[in-house]
Amino acid sequence: MKNLFKAINWLNLLFNIIVAVIIGAVLDVSYGTAIAVSLFIGTVLSIAKKYDFKTTLFFAVQKEIWTDYIIQKFFKDNNIINKVYRDDEYVMAGKVVHIPQPGASPNVVKNRSSLPAVAVKRNDTDIVYVLEEFTTDPIHIPNADTVELSYNKVDSVLSEHTSALIETTTEELIFKWLSNLTAENILYTTGTAAAAALDGATGNRNSLTRSDLSKAKIKMNKGSVPRDERYCLLSEDMFNELYNSLSETQQRDFSRYVDAENGTLGKLEGFNILTRASVAAATSAGVIKPIGAATAATDCDVALFWQKNSLTAALGDVLFFEDKDSAIYYGDVYSALLRAGGRVRRADNKGVIAIIQKVA
Repeated sequence: MKNLFKAINWLNLLFNIIVAVIIGAVLDVSYGTAIAVSLFIGTVLSIAKKYDFKTTLFFAVQKEIWTDYIIQKFFKDNNIINKVYRDDEYVMAGKVVHIPQPGASPNVVKNRSSLPAVAVKRNDTDIVYVLEEFTTDPIHIPNADTVELSYNKVDSVLSEHTSALIETTTEELIFKWLSNLTAENILYTTGTAAAAALDGATGNRNSLTRSDLSKAKIKMNKGSVPRDERYCLLSEDMFNELYNSLSETQQRDFSRYVDAENGTLGKLEGFNILTRASVAAATSAGVIKPIGAATAATDCDVALFWQKNSLTAALGDVLFFEDKDSAIYYGDVYSALLRAGGRVRRADNKGVIAIIQKVA
């Protein structure tokens, strides 16, 4: 109480009282009310200045706010995740997803003559996938940084945390979608030879062309895959190959479908074209390599084609951790955890195709 009394700046309070009297006269407010409000505000501001409440009250990290921020960034700013089927509502205990698979369609008989018809039980199955856990390395923010820096370092650091978390999660989802495809769902590029673009790869690869996309389209059509909401995800290098293979008229028609808000660069052969810095790498034998695996000289770039209801993704637990005023770090420590997963939605992989560069 003694320290609190010392923290009050009496000169400032006197100034506030004078100002309150003037304001009370102008606004026709009683002097008693104006002075009481002035005393209260002056006391709070004096104490806040003494004990630096600015940092603790107004710039404290709110765990709930950052948890919501991570979730919103995961879906709102991710132009890939928003274009697949979402299994969020089927997540059990924040970790596991069950996808029911309908059994065989009923047999149809023309002009049935034999009665009674035999009842056949439909045997449904269940696909289960487990959500992976992604965590960021803890970030230490010294106490001096929260007080002395002219910008809010906490916000800056945590925004980077979120971006890194979402980037890694997205790369893992792409690997999950591609890794279980069979040979039936894999095509190879057929264009002219061009230098391998993957870092660490050598030699030439056949480039991606419009005819390659046409083959993917025909394959989906023959499989009765819905023709709406079809997408193609290309690395920047494969997109460059594809775009350069088009005539000027084709390029103009392609660009008519640009949708910057949804991340679509154009439309070709019924596929909305999306890009990212890299999609995936595969061996010359067509095996998708895990994220972070070293690139071999014979590795090839990969493009992913899908219809929205053919791929699935789910977001489970999202947690944000903080250790304020750590005695051993002399500052604050933050980290985040996110559980997410996905897979090809159908057991037969219908509606999902990979096109892999072929070694020329």
